[in-house]
Amino acid sequence: MADMADTASESDPPPPVDRAGASGTAATPPSDPVDAVVDAPTEELRRDRLLAALTLIAGVGLVLALPFALQAGARFFLPLTAAIVIAIALVPLLEWQERHRVPAPLAALFCVLLFLLVANGALASIVVPAWGWAQILPDRIERVQENVAPLIDFYASLEKFVNGLIANVATAPAKQSATSVAPPQSLLDLVTTSAPSALLEMFFAILVIYFFLAGWTDLRRAAITGRSSFGGAMATARVIQNVVDDTSAYLGTITLINLMLGVIVALALWYIGMPTPLMWGGIVALLNYVPYLGPIFAALLLAIGGLMTFTDIWWALLPAAIMVGAHLVEANVITPLVVGHRLTINPLMILITLSFWGWVWGTPGALLAVPLLIIIQTVLKGAGKPDIAGFLFEHGTLVQDVPASQRNASGGNSAVDSPGTAP
Repeated sequence: MADMADTASESDPPPPVDRAGASGTAATPPSDPVDAVVDAPTEELRRDRLLAALTLIAGVGLVLALPFALQAGARFFLPLTAAIVIAIALVPLLEWQERHRVPAPLAALFCVLLFLLVANGALASIVVPAWGWAQILPDRIERVQENVAPLIDFYASLEKFVNGLIANVATAPAKQSATSVAPPQSLLDLVTTSAPSALLEMFFAILVIYFFLAGWTDLRRAAITGRSSFGGAMATARVIQNVVDDTSAYLGTITLINLMLGVIVALALWYIGMPTPLMWGGIVALLNYVPYLGPIFAALLLAIGGLMTFTDIWWALLPAAIMVGAHLVEANVITPLVVGHRLTINPLMILITLSFWGWVWGTPGALLAVPLLIIIQTVLKGAGKPDIAGFLFEHGTLVQDVPASQRNASGGNSAVDSPGTAP
């Protein structure tokens, strides 16, 4: 019997014992390893989403406050922005000189001198004659009234408004005629006769252009090599090159087209006997940088100049008609043919940009509107949408990449081997 009891005790299995040591109770199953793997990335994703939401709120506030900051600090931001846009447009000329073994400081100095030469020529051809027209405006008011009288007869309701407008225009120069200040004959005269603040702004802009161009190669190299990944470096290089190419191509092409338009208008005005045709051609070329609104304003100025010059109403309106006809040909035939679809911009975006920068900085802002729009669009296109911060910091803010092992662990279609099991 004792042998049978020993045999039975050896054959029976031992009682179940839990991990805490208590016997006779069911074993507690181990925790699921998939949950342990997924919990960490889930918490990190929630934290990143919270940070992304805070960043988005701060970004919206910054965007809403930015126009007022730009408007309040126009004395700093306007010359800085204009200098950067001009410097970007001059980068291809700088790079061409550097390819011909010209040192960067000397090449930058040549670009600045070339820009100053062009600015001085524009000042001498536009500002000086325009000053003379402003001086003779009070003496030509009667002729303007005589020319406009037949048109006013058809619109009697506008007579009071037009007479009040002409009276206001006539009295403003008359108050300043006693001083007889001479107009600036060159850029140097404009600098010496300007207010100290304007002098500092022009000097600051010139310095920004020079140092931007002189250090362009180093700035570009630092921006590219500063990225921690090869993909980020390539994206940065692509964005920088696209900004330079698009901005310089637009400004160079539009400048050439505007100069041709100004020359054609000046020749036509010279043929019909309009005084100072070179000044009018320069005004047309300058205002044509402002899409839509610039040509309209140029036509109005030519209409006023024609009314001040000619005695017949239809002959007086001929300069404005010449400008409108030349602009229609340029805008509908020449510019689409030369520029093509590469630099085509949405007209609605142009109008919004013009109104925004015109409100912030006035006429200089309207002149800078389209180049700034091209730069911003190029950067946004290279940065990608909508994760702009991800491009800037090389890490996504709204999307988090989960490693493949964790994605397999959390996925419902793929099986997960628990630890300790054989493959």
